[in-house]
Amino acid sequence: MARLGVGFGRARVGDRYVLELMREKGWELGGENSGHLICLDKHTTGDGIVSALQVLDALRASGRTLAELTADLVMYPQVLLNVSVPRGFKWETHDVIKQAQTEAEHALNGRGRVLLRPSGTEPVLRVMVEGEPRDAIESAAQSIAAAVKTAARA
Repeated sequence: MARLGVGFGRARVGDRYVLELMREKGWELGGENSGHLICLDKHTTGDGIVSALQVLDALRASGRTLAELTADLVMYPQVLLNVSVPRGFKWETHDVIKQAQTEAEHALNGRGRVLLRPSGTEPVLRVMVEGEPRDAIESAAQSIAAAVKTAARA
């Protein structure tokens, strides 16, 4: 995104946090990798139909195919683990989890990312690790999940 001169920021998971960051930065377009896109010039929430129409409009305006426009896009492998935790579990207060997260981020050496977040609908902590190589992200996700299980039993 930086190479293309496009602003980029990370918000907490959820349309409301994406919208908050967009307003703070003065941006009209934002979204999540789940496909939730927010086009502020059209709507204030993620809407699949609006998103699809915007993509189709960009294709028409450019005269190029979707394959051509996304040729430089690199999708990194991603591992997502759901770890059962007690309701109200405050994972941020556990040093063993913070340590595992720090070690995973260090191992990725800037070639990926780690995201921990509680589910909004069930008593689980979602552990997501993205990057390369695949075996490194799987190992990192498993290490963090083991730390979460240890902390949740304490």
